[in-house]
Amino acid sequence: MFSGQRLSLARRRMGLTKKGLADALGLHPRTVTRWEEDEREPSSDEVAMISWELQFPPAFFEGGEVDEAEKEAASFRSLSSMPARDRDAALAAGSFGFMFGDWVEKRFNLPALDLEDLSGETPDGAARALREIWGIGERPISHMINLLEAKGVRVFSLAEDTDAVDAFSMWRRDKAYVFLNCNKTAEHQRFDAAHELGHLVLHKHGGPRGREAEDEANRFAASFLMPRADVLAHLSYVDSLDRLIAHKRRWKVSLAALNHRVHKLNLTTEWEYRTFCIQIQQRGYRKAEPHGIERETSAVWQQVLAELRTDKVTKASIAEELGLPTREIENLVFGLANMLSVDGGGAGDGVKKGRLRLVA
Repeated sequence: MFSGQRLSLARRRMGLTKKGLADALGLHPRTVTRWEEDEREPSSDEVAMISWELQFPPAFFEGGEVDEAEKEAASFRSLSSMPARDRDAALAAGSFGFMFGDWVEKRFNLPALDLEDLSGETPDGAARALREIWGIGERPISHMINLLEAKGVRVFSLAEDTDAVDAFSMWRRDKAYVFLNCNKTAEHQRFDAAHELGHLVLHKHGGPRGREAEDEANRFAASFLMPRADVLAHLSYVDSLDRLIAHKRRWKVSLAALNHRVHKLNLTTEWEYRTFCIQIQQRGYRKAEPHGIERETSAVWQQVLAELRTDKVTKASIAEELGLPTREIENLVFGLANMLSVDGGGAGDGVKKGRLRLVA
């Protein structure tokens, strides 16, 4: 039967309101409402119109109920100023991430979750504690995404063409998820990953919301990526922006993040901090980092897709089984779906369930 919930999900993914979809189809908005509330089932011709307009295959609208990524469970920065359309589109992508992730976990043993509830700690204390628990010490984090994945966090990419969405994270059935928008600099994406890790360990059972929660996650990320002892050991004094530029590669963070961190560690005065902020803006370093780093990608999805390719599984067959457009799968796996051929294989029911081994 036609699923009104799935219609709503596809509509929101495409950034449309009910009225917007109705106008595109030449129908009354009440018609779309009745479809989504399962008060009336569209005809086969209407389903074809919906499929064409939303660019989702007809089969998508006939599946069972989708486990949705709910806004109440997700951590978003600047939620009050974020357009609802952008928020809802990103959450819909998160729902498709659940679908794809569940499909993969039927075929592979992904790393088990190894996260602590550190809600009783300060953000800086939580960062230090987690580093100690994971045996990282004070050394820089070489690869944030690989670290998260090795600790059992499911990390997906987003392809949101907007500055309003940085990233979001959530808990679902005792599993931790992080969604990172790739429309950011590599340094920004690393900080986002650490920021969302902060939410997962600090706010699993609620706690601060809104601006306070975001400030805590930012403090956690700064401390986790740039440990106090390591920064003091390598930047005992800061006399110029160029000195920060020369050292930022050690922690693979943005110049703005390092400038903020050294100020919080009392290595610069308020005047020096603000002067560096102005210089960063004037030199265009907000959009193009000096000594930019290579963008991180997923080791889990790379290994999963390599195994699927060996078994001649295609991205088209995966998309068909899930009822999703292939673009949605591509958007979730950091562009790695191109490892799979477009056609010529099955949906992977015969893939041997294997364990993926990752090194933090």
